[in-house]
Parts: sequence; structure tokens; C-alpha cells
Amino acid sequence: MVKLGYVLCLLLGAGIAAYLLAGPKPENWMWAVLAIPALLLVFAGIRHMQRRLAKLVVLSDRLRYESGLFAKTTRTMELSKIQDIRVDQTFGQRLLKIGDLSLAALGGASPIVILSIDRPQAVADHILELSRTRKAAS
Repeated sequence: MVKLGYVLCLLLGAGIAAYLLAGPKPENWMWAVLAIPALLLVFAGIRHMQRRLAKLVVLSDRLRYESGLFAKTTRTMELSKIQDIRVDQTFGQRLLKIGDLSLAALGGASPIVILSIDRPQAVADHILELSRTRKAAS
């Protein structure tokens, strides 16, 4: 999704520049239209940073979710205590094969919510399988 954003910004910027250069000499203010793909590029960069700064690590007996740049938040759940995994996908997310994953553990702690991950159902199935394996070993 992030790569698609970068490509679309590049294509939009190149298209606008080609249009302005192909016609008669454009007014100076017309070049300001290039600020649109630049602004979209900033949003894509912010999204890229958010994705790079969130990490889900599955260890042998627990699951750890880390997020943040300057202030880091780490949540850890024991795999044997995972009670519920929910996958939420909007229509657009389904088309792009991404979605939101929500993990809830026994004990009523607030769930871990991971936004816009790739193949969320496969990740949920994998975590559930590890959780079942861990419960059977206990």
C-alpha cells in the first residue's frame, strides 16, 4: 500500500510536469499545482514510518507488539492466554489484502490492535495455531 502511494505520487507529479512543459509557456503560479503530489508524498511517507515503527514478534511462548519512534510502547501476551483474534477489513482493505487485527487475552486487558497489516487472516490463523499448540503443551 505504501509503495503504491509512492508510485502514484511520482506518476501524478510526472504527469503534471509533462502537461505543463508540453503546452505553451505556463504561468509561474501553475507550477504550484506540483504541491499536490508533494503533499500526498508526505502522507505516504508518514504512513511508511508508522508501518516501519510497529513490529509484531511471535516468540515460542508469547507474542510481543512494539510501536513508537521516540516513545516506545511494548505489549506482551502469553500465547496460551490468547482468547480472541478479530480481523476487520473494509471493502478497500479487502481489495488490497490488508486489514486490522485485534488480539484479546484472558483477564480482560485491553486488546492489541494492529492496523493495516498484510494478509491479516493468515496472521490470525497462524497465531491461533500457535496458541492451540501452546495450550496443548501446558
